[in-house]
Amino acid sequence: MEIKNLTTEQRNPATMHIDSMSTIDMVKTINQEDQKVAVAVGTQDDKIARAIDEAAKRYSKGGRLIYIGAGTSGRLGVLDAAELVPTYGIKPERAIGLIAGGKGAMYVAVEGAEDSQDLAKRDLKDLKLNKNDIVLGLAASGRTPYVIGGLDYAKATGALTISIACVKDSKIGHHADIAIEAVVGPEAITGSTRMKAGTAQKMILNMISTGVMIKQGKVYENVMIDVKPTNSKLIDRACRIIHTTTGAASTQKAKDTLKEANNDVGLAIVMLKTNCSLNQAKSLLETKNGNVAEVLNK
Repeated sequence: MEIKNLTTEQRNPATMHIDSMSTIDMVKTINQEDQKVAVAVGTQDDKIARAIDEAAKRYSKGGRLIYIGAGTSGRLGVLDAAELVPTYGIKPERAIGLIAGGKGAMYVAVEGAEDSQDLAKRDLKDLKLNKNDIVLGLAASGRTPYVIGGLDYAKATGALTISIACVKDSKIGHHADIAIEAVVGPEAITGSTRMKAGTAQKMILNMISTGVMIKQGKVYENVMIDVKPTNSKLIDRACRIIHTTTGAASTQKAKDTLKEANNDVGLAIVMLKTNCSLNQAKSLLETKNGNVAEVLNK
């Protein structure tokens, strides 16, 4: 399909006169369009759930979450990868965002980079891609050559491939094991896929990466237990997490236990919930591969 015929490139009848609207009407109209995003994403629940399950299996074997895309899609992948590190305490090499044109393309467009399939293959080769890895290819239009090249190379390597697009029957979907296609409709501003399409991709990435982290035991109840308390805000959050999940523990007790556990929030929770010593709590966690929920929800 030609670019001009893609859903993402069509004019939106609801915003034909957005240039002459009052500011409040402009805001309301854009908000009305944004409300369609969650509905579109919801049509892909089954595929997103499958993506989480398959990705979690590979991640638990040492695989990496690797995002590839160009422009807004590429930037959203880099963002998701970067935020997993402080949120869930993973090593930076376990979540990697690749954007067509390299790191500089995060800030300034690199013309032509997205049109190269070979560039994506080289980028993935440099990472020594393996069969345990998960490659998420993002393209609102569903046709970016950089993403297609990356997905093809990943498939040949045996890695899990997931495509995320905002058009039906996307090209990238034909190159992936799991094709997620949230059709959000024409943008408020024609072709500005940083808007609804970008929001949809962000929502989908949030669900996939969060789901994978939950299945790694990095969430207990509904709190982040592998957050790394590296500054005063995060230390305060860690103490509140320990306090609220253990119930009886005072704020000071939570702080003292966190210090004893060498800033390991999950370990501190297990110590307090089971009345175990540091070494006993460590042993319990080792039997469950560090999964706090599995230790405590017996």
